[in-house]
Amino acid sequence: MEGARRLQGQSIGVFNEGIGLLLFRWSALRAAVENEWGGRESRVKADQLVADVLSWFTQSKEPLYIDDLEDILDQGMLSLNVEVEDGSVEEVAEKLMVMHEEFLDGNFSSFENLRKANVEHRPHTTQIVNDGEDDSEEDGDDETMIVDGNSSSNTEILRYSNNNSVNEPRTNVSGEVDDGWVVVSNRRNKGRKN
Repeated sequence: MEGARRLQGQSIGVFNEGIGLLLFRWSALRAAVENEWGGRESRVKADQLVADVLSWFTQSKEPLYIDDLEDILDQGMLSLNVEVEDGSVEEVAEKLMVMHEEFLDGNFSSFENLRKANVEHRPHTTQIVNDGEDDSEEDGDDETMIVDGNSSSNTEILRYSNNNSVNEPRTNVSGEVDDGWVVVSNRRNKGRKN
């Protein structure tokens, strides 16, 4: 990629919106924000990731290499306590690089497609529920996360593993019930007494 070609004027703001649309379609990021895996500031951390990606594209004096973008995405996800192992970091980075190249050529079709898809498709929301166990059990303070067939062990860093695309995570699971739902223990309440 040429170091001399840069986005100019209003295209920077539109590109920023495109970055946000693309990143928030990423199921690993969406789940981390919705379930606050990075703490109460999860949305702020995700927004910072968008800003970091935009800054990298617009402020970098060096040629833009996809490996550097993948590192930024990895670090952003680690700030949300998620280690992505499904290949989606590379997929998202590639889509961002393609969109950037298109913007440099004055082609906004991928952005328009993202915007259209965002209006048509509302993402499935994952849900965290209390398991209803009493506190006398050894692990009674745990919550249970129930996610439709796409869950991960909720350790200190959640690990995503996927055989499909950015929008369909398939994660390492700790136990699957007959109906395809997965029950995963949430350890964030360990040690807290009610």
